Amino acid sequence: MRGHLSQRLLSVLQLTRMALVFTAISNSLCEFLLLAKWYALPGHSVRAFIEPVRIISIALMSIGLYGFGMSLNDIIDRRRDSQIAAHRPLPSGRISIVTAHVICVLLALTALLAGGFYAKWTASGPLTFLLILWTGALITFYDFAGKYLVWPGLLTLGLIRFFHALIPAPQMPLLWHPLLLLNHVTILSTLAYRLEGKRPPLRKRHWWAVLGALFVVDLICIFGVWWKRGNQCDPQAFLSSLWITPGLILPLGAVIVFIVMGLLILRRSPDRRTAGQTLMLFGLLWLIVYDAAFVAGYVSYVAAVLLLLLLPAAYFSVQLMRWWSRIVALSQRPQYQRARE
Repeated sequence: MRGHLSQRLLSVLQLTRMALVFTAISNSLCEFLLLAKWYALPGHSVRAFIEPVRIISIALMSIGLYGFGMSLNDIIDRRRDSQIAAHRPLPSGRISIVTAHVICVLLALTALLAGGFYAKWTASGPLTFLLILWTGALITFYDFAGKYLVWPGLLTLGLIRFFHALIPAPQMPLLWHPLLLLNHVTILSTLAYRLEGKRPPLRKRHWWAVLGALFVVDLICIFGVWWKRGNQCDPQAFLSSLWITPGLILPLGAVIVFIVMGLLILRRSPDRRTAGQTLMLFGLLWLIVYDAAFVAGYVSYVAAVLLLLLLPAAYFSVQLMRWWSRIVALSQRPQYQRARE
């Protein structure tokens, strides 16, 4: 009975990719902390704005959206996975299609209810709820069509991170945080797509399309925030409107460190596919480092350290899932196929 329950729980966690949900939680909590600092008076603490009930609702919202996207992806890909990834929960039969739909719907409802509860206690409540719906729409578009369109799908992955982070703080207190998430995830996904040799193949024109689209989105965001907050007749207002301070040094340093780490991964990996998978895993985990760097530079070092604790939690969750999968696989009875005559 225990083995059966363990296998069921593992299958659900694999369907929803919950090992990496900490990255989504970290992105949203970082933006929430930046918003608290944005509203805090000079010299005052942000603790008055930070309430446990808000943090819990943000975490539940992130878990719901993340799990919804991952489970929906497996539901849509179940026939293709039966040929190229038969070990996945759905094609292997460890989870029925009905159960998968129930899990997907429950996670979507969790995101809506938790996000709605958070929106109820914020001045920007309606916009927060609209961002939840918009992010869910982007996830649905990617799962149904975007991933087959190459560069639009790769850009959509970055936009999902961008808007998901902004759900607790639609005021966009610090543009550079969600913008870095957008660029990092899009470029990382494009590199991993190429290294793993996914289909449809990534052509040179797709590279230019991804980079060109990122450039346009970056310009629109920067110009839009500056135009809304700054005095367009005063060039000095550019720095204050975009909150450009020495606090940006830490995130920039984190970017440089990841580039060096990425080059080492590419150099030491035995093959391109392994390099792509390793780069993608560590690139997603590194999002938590970006979050902690922004919090350290703009909020407080204590909050940054607490947020950074999600990094080992995410890493050990990944390792636990791998170990758990091996244990469950060893506990199963071997299946034999009749030899062809």
